Amino acid sequence: MSTREAAISRALAFFDSGFRDRLAALVAIPSTSQDPAYAGDLARYLEEAMRPWLTRLGCAVAVHANPVAAGGPILVAERFEGPGLPTVLSYGHGDTVRGLDEQWRPGLSPWTLVEQDGRWYGRGTADNKGQHALNLSALEAVLAERGRLGFNFKLVLETSEERGSPGLREFVAAQRSALAADVLIGSDGPRVAPETPTIATGTRGTFHFDLIVTLRPGGVHSGHWGGLIADPAVVLAHAIAAICDRHGRILVPGWLPAAVPESVAAVLNGCVVSGGDGAVIDPEWGEPGLSSAEKIFGWNGLIVLAMVSGRPENPVNAVAPDARAHCQIRYTVDTDPAVFAPALRRHLDAAGFSEVRIENSGVRMRASRTDPAHPWVRWTAASLERTLGRPVQVIPNSSGGLPGDVFADTLDVALVWVPHSYASCGQHGPDEHLLIAPAREAIAGFAGLWWDLGEPGSAPTVPTAA
Repeated sequence: MSTREAAISRALAFFDSGFRDRLAALVAIPSTSQDPAYAGDLARYLEEAMRPWLTRLGCAVAVHANPVAAGGPILVAERFEGPGLPTVLSYGHGDTVRGLDEQWRPGLSPWTLVEQDGRWYGRGTADNKGQHALNLSALEAVLAERGRLGFNFKLVLETSEERGSPGLREFVAAQRSALAADVLIGSDGPRVAPETPTIATGTRGTFHFDLIVTLRPGGVHSGHWGGLIADPAVVLAHAIAAICDRHGRILVPGWLPAAVPESVAAVLNGCVVSGGDGAVIDPEWGEPGLSSAEKIFGWNGLIVLAMVSGRPENPVNAVAPDARAHCQIRYTVDTDPAVFAPALRRHLDAAGFSEVRIENSGVRMRASRTDPAHPWVRWTAASLERTLGRPVQVIPNSSGGLPGDVFADTLDVALVWVPHSYASCGQHGPDEHLLIAPAREAIAGFAGLWWDLGEPGSAPTVPTAA
């Protein structure tokens, strides 16, 4: 007789004997969406790596062209077992950031899986190939054990997430009926700490803008003119200081939530945030009076992603003609991003920086949040806790960005993100890796979750709006 425990054991046995090779094959496809030269590998990931696997799982699979010309293809898979059963939509992305080959330490390469010190190194191991591969491998184990799932399963696997998911909103809207589901359960991003199982019910959004100071057509001799004319780099530095103080506190009126909502503060009470690998949080950075968890999961933050004046790689004795900074706001649903640019303009003018231009401003990824007390969130936490034997930390939204808003807005589904990585995994940089121990725990947790979902009457009943 098939049992929950046998399904979990089956998943763990595969993890110990075959998952590494499966992940290595996925990593070997250099499916970066940030370099047009690899566009063919985006399609190859879906067609050669994912379609055969999903077909073996009894899914009908289709790969669609992106409705936006600049976007990569999108795969949709469905295993339909019957009307009246719960329907789960899952999500992942097969694209990665650039390999950054030259930046990896000796012995490592982005497109070759290497195991060292309890880690699997390779581009996509954490973001996001390893995460959706764990979930699908757990699904495979449950199907093999039970002979069926006991629920309907749908999957959207895109290849443009690392470029802001262009075309995904349009695609999901066009496929709204086909993608209808009771809940979205997917995995991306980091846990709050490597050892802490985590559920995120949304993500912070990202708003980008450029600050530009242009004072003259070209550089002028620093000896003859230094001290006599304005230096755009100094002006820009002071303008940034007027936006954010020495300790990272945002100073622009309208850029912050009125307060951390009570429901958010409640789930974050006692939440311990850790980057792992010796990463140290600066307790003095950010909004005073908030815990580290509230700062990163319940508040907004300003980051200067890049700034330049002159030619740092080859300085010359000249006062530069201009200076530029590219900035980002990570924001929660408690703030309207439509106010960011006009509020900044008013603030800079009032502070005496009318010469600082704001250009290329706009949302790259929208914020999203499902109520942390939603029945699907509680159900998922209970299932994972039953398997793992310890509490799961629920957070109102992960610190990074994901296109959860697309599914919440278009399909009206609850968002349940169960991350399998951690903050120091190296995603978006060199030496990206997946911690093996949390990954093994993840496949067990999802095997139990998929099993529970297929048990008659297990899925939560969600009240409909009046």
